[in-house]
Amino acid sequence: MDVSDGPAIVIGEGENEQENGEDAPQQNGETENGMSAEALAAVEELKEEMDNIVLEPPVIDFAPTQFLEDFPLPYRENDNKERLVLAYAENFRLQYVHLYRDRKPLFLNPLNECNTEKFVCTTIRPTLLPFHELYNFDGCAELVADYVTFEAMESPIELPKTMVSPATVLKRQKGNCFEMSTLLCSLLLGAGYDAYVVCGYATRECTLRDETRDICPLLKKKDEVKTETEKKEVKKYTVKPPKDLRSKFILKQEGRKEEEKEREIQEKRNEEKAKQEELEKPPADDLFGLRIHSWVLVLAGKREVPENFFIEPLTGNSYATTHDAFLGIESIWNNNNYWVNMQDCSNGCKDLVFDLGDCVRWEYMFPSNDKPILDIPDVDDDGLDAFDEDEEDVEKHLDMPPSWVEPLSLTLKEYQTRCPQGKKTVLYKRAKLEKFAHYLNKDGLITRLSMYHDRELTDLVQVKEWFSNRNDKLDLRVTNHRTGQVTEYYKQGRTRHLKEQTYKAISPGPESDRTQIFYNNARVDGLTKREETPLAMTEHFTDRDDFLFYRHVVFGRRQKKLEPAGSLPSSNPRPIVKIIERFHRNKAKSADEDVAERIFLIAEDRIHLTFHHEDGKITASVREFIKPPNANDKGAILTYSPDMTSTFQVDPHKKPAKNLYLYNMLVELVSQEEKSVHGVRDSEEEVREILNDRKLEEEESELDISVYDTERNEKAKQHRIERERQQLEEKKRREEMELDYLAPFLAQIGDPEKLTRQEAIKLKEDCLSDLKQRLIDKANLIQSRFEKETAELQKKQQWYQQNQVNMQKDDEEEYMEYCSEAMFRINILQLRLNRHKEMAPMKYMALEQKLRTDGRLSEFF
Repeated sequence: MDVSDGPAIVIGEGENEQENGEDAPQQNGETENGMSAEALAAVEELKEEMDNIVLEPPVIDFAPTQFLEDFPLPYRENDNKERLVLAYAENFRLQYVHLYRDRKPLFLNPLNECNTEKFVCTTIRPTLLPFHELYNFDGCAELVADYVTFEAMESPIELPKTMVSPATVLKRQKGNCFEMSTLLCSLLLGAGYDAYVVCGYATRECTLRDETRDICPLLKKKDEVKTETEKKEVKKYTVKPPKDLRSKFILKQEGRKEEEKEREIQEKRNEEKAKQEELEKPPADDLFGLRIHSWVLVLAGKREVPENFFIEPLTGNSYATTHDAFLGIESIWNNNNYWVNMQDCSNGCKDLVFDLGDCVRWEYMFPSNDKPILDIPDVDDDGLDAFDEDEEDVEKHLDMPPSWVEPLSLTLKEYQTRCPQGKKTVLYKRAKLEKFAHYLNKDGLITRLSMYHDRELTDLVQVKEWFSNRNDKLDLRVTNHRTGQVTEYYKQGRTRHLKEQTYKAISPGPESDRTQIFYNNARVDGLTKREETPLAMTEHFTDRDDFLFYRHVVFGRRQKKLEPAGSLPSSNPRPIVKIIERFHRNKAKSADEDVAERIFLIAEDRIHLTFHHEDGKITASVREFIKPPNANDKGAILTYSPDMTSTFQVDPHKKPAKNLYLYNMLVELVSQEEKSVHGVRDSEEEVREILNDRKLEEEESELDISVYDTERNEKAKQHRIERERQQLEEKKRREEMELDYLAPFLAQIGDPEKLTRQEAIKLKEDCLSDLKQRLIDKANLIQSRFEKETAELQKKQQWYQQNQVNMQKDDEEEYMEYCSEAMFRINILQLRLNRHKEMAPMKYMALEQKLRTDGRLSEFF
């Protein structure tokens, strides 16, 4: 290649210059990295060209493709009555357009999935699905919002041209607001509600299902029921309270100052709240009041509904009819009729009256309106003309044809899966809600609510997780990411009846900050609550026989010992410094003998007792013991002296206790101290066992599957498959046995292709003689068993006659029971033998007939 054909490329020129120590000046517009400005510009241009090339991966629709032939005939064609209704609706539309030219067109007959015009009222299919949650409106709304994926309409200000059936929406699991409203209305009508599909106008956030400015429904506080405090009855003869000697003027001035401070604080809060609301307001919408939307109206009356309300099918939330998100209504309909709103919607839906029988406010399409209509008679009408009319002149109205939609159905698996692919995420104001299908996650997680401090959802504050079908009965876990505190809630049914547990995420092990609450009704010891720290433990009890309700333990620092690796903490327990126990009042004892508080000062070898207050006394008796030196020796006799106890007695006139009484009390207290120490060690061991169980439960995360759930229960499924296999094998074995009864006899003569007359006669005789012998053998077998049972019974009877005099009552009962069972077996054998004798000739004749008609022997007989 000639060098003059192109620019020469010099390699290593700069390196040689650097080695010679000479400065290499930048020539011909070269940059510091050795590339020319033109080359850099070309590279940047190439990058821009590359950035313009964007690959869009195809979206795969997992919904199965349906052809027109797959749909039933009512989906593809209209019968005569449906054509008449469509003509009637077209006539209604023409009159409406002629009278109200400034109003939007009505949504009457969109195309269905087969491009066939269908009236919107016939698209509703009232259905009650076989799930008890769907008998209430909130369950139906939640199912539609979770099960169906929302698809926005092509134009937000124009009515859709197509609307598929609710059955197709359930199969495809996607639809627009009109299709979701129709499905929800079908479920509500099937559940007995007075529901209607609404066509109207709503805000941008409502039509696009934008809930980022709404509070999560799980975070909304429930309405607290205010309980009125009972007023105390003023008795006539009561002790007057002492006079208030404070200055009323000063109190009034102080009250005014406090009110002013509270007012200033409230004003600041309101200002901050107003500023925050102003910042969180959505931007202005150019199409405000023009965005078309569809939702569901539920009227009061049926199913004990107290007042009218709206249901938003996209979110499943219910609202009052005066909510600001709904800006107006054009028309409503159900499976019986179609109504057009004739009221002013300039103030949204707040002033609308939903009396569908009022012809002034609601114009209905079909005369057969099921709502009561208020008719005002004319002045000249005397009301008697109705009796003069003939019954044959009754006007016949056009009624609504039945729905063309297939019956709605959901399998149990589809219902439990709920969301498409079993997952759904919804963003709220400073919160994110995740929903999962049951049994989708191995740990049983069904709902996760994450709460954030900022609107951008970056600063995580708290996470709530709900679980279901767990063997460990875990129901809810709350994790505070600010404090690191974790709270777990459990359902009833755990081995140690744990109800609630709170601990630090960084120290989940024992001997750390922890609070445990138990189902005390299910526990023998009545433990309600246990609070633990590294150096203390407090337990609360209820309904105990010993009246104990409080125990507080103070621990000391554990002494360090050289222990082998992997040794249990129980081998070196924390030393107990003090145990405080408190008791309720025992009415069976006097107050000065009923202990209210008992303190075991183990480190000081002292025991302190405080007794209950006597009636009318403001102080309580106190007694303190000093433990003898040999108190901890097992089986030792305790030494006692009067200087080992000190007593404060409230009643000075009462005789002091005798030394024997005090000695017995000291012995009892030493025994109680030992029991309390064992109780504390048992509590420590129980905490360790609970934590070990929780660790294993989190590692395995086994879910509870019902035995009736054959799809998920592997044991039941394998058992069912095994039983089906055994039944199939037994059926094949019987068929093979009944197939060829001549096979063993043909094998004896070499299984010839064609039989001679002598061979055929021999085969017949051998087969019949074999059956005859088997029948005789079976009869002999039954007879031998019968004779054996009879002989044993006779032998038992002889034994009874010989020992009848010396027998006890139990022996007689045992003998009578044996005789009863033996007679039962003898009767059964006798019945079997009689039946066998009756059936044996019939079996012989049946086989003889089969041999005569058998294709291989029929030509010889």
